[in-house]
Amino acid sequence: MDFIRAIRQKIHEGNLMFVYRGVVTVENTSSLLMLLEKEMESSEFGFQGRKRLFMFVLESLQNVSRHSTSDDYSEMSLVMYSRRPDGYTVTTGNVIETSQIGNLKKKLEEINNLEPGEIRTVYRQMLNASEFSTKGGAGLGLIEMAKKTGNRLDYDFVQLDGDYSYFILSKTVDSKGTGFRTGSAGRFEGRSVSELEQLMASYNIYMIWSGHFSPDVSKEVLSFAETRLSEGDTDTALRRKVFGVLVEALDNVARHNPGQTVEEQYGMPLVLIRFKEKEYTITTGNLIENDKISPFRQKLDTINNADREGLKNLLKQSLMNQQMNVQSTGNLGLIEMARKSDGKLNYNFEKINDRYSYFILEVKVSGR
Repeated sequence: MDFIRAIRQKIHEGNLMFVYRGVVTVENTSSLLMLLEKEMESSEFGFQGRKRLFMFVLESLQNVSRHSTSDDYSEMSLVMYSRRPDGYTVTTGNVIETSQIGNLKKKLEEINNLEPGEIRTVYRQMLNASEFSTKGGAGLGLIEMAKKTGNRLDYDFVQLDGDYSYFILSKTVDSKGTGFRTGSAGRFEGRSVSELEQLMASYNIYMIWSGHFSPDVSKEVLSFAETRLSEGDTDTALRRKVFGVLVEALDNVARHNPGQTVEEQYGMPLVLIRFKEKEYTITTGNLIENDKISPFRQKLDTINNADREGLKNLLKQSLMNQQMNVQSTGNLGLIEMARKSDGKLNYNFEKINDRYSYFILEVKVSGR
């Protein structure tokens, strides 16, 4: 589980809340938007700011879909949300042919050199000129993004090989829906985004969520995962098992919730979903009070030492003892995860201070 530290470090450095690596489709675009909407409900974003940000995100997702080079690289597309004290940052990445960089950079600089009041005028002129193509037409999609927020688009190109490069587009939007540059006035650097994509590829990660788990957020994480499961060639039985494990894993994270303030100080909850060769791996991370670790570890070890028949007996015992309230359902959820998985519940406790540790749980579900 050492790679989890690298992921958590990336999350901390970039204030990351959500990352998706994979093909952007019509079906999952809706789920990607809903995840952001539910997270924003606890923020200071008003209706106008939320509307502008959503329209920008929608255009960004369409831009990724339009400009992805080929099926060979479509899985490398990245959608990333970051939460900052002054707003949200939306970042996308996708592979393009290196030969396209000159023309694309020219369009971006032309847009960035426009004053906010000029953007709408140029946009109308482009519409009247009907400058369209199958790839969006003369930067129309890019200027549409600038029009939503009235300011510059941050971008970078990272060379992959002689023929292809990674195009990164980013925007930070405040609570009023107005875009602004982050950091200094210097050049935007996209290397860390490309490195995150490579890290996710190395460990077959297609989704990362890091944030406070409200019931609505948990629901949308489940909804996005369900959409992603239904898009592949995963059979129905495996989809049900994966979804069942994810439900229990998120419930387990929520049960140990010490409060958002404490989480922001010592460690935000984490959910990773990985997929390789018909095997899904669900990894969660959350804070747990140190005095609760010993009995919790005993539950985990008891479950891990049980065979299939033993798990059935443990489930019956838990039901007969009527452990159905918030304080005592931990056994049931853990047992259900073990029954639906194909191995043990891998876990680790990393001590943070005298009161809290960070608990990581990993569950594998296979269709083989």
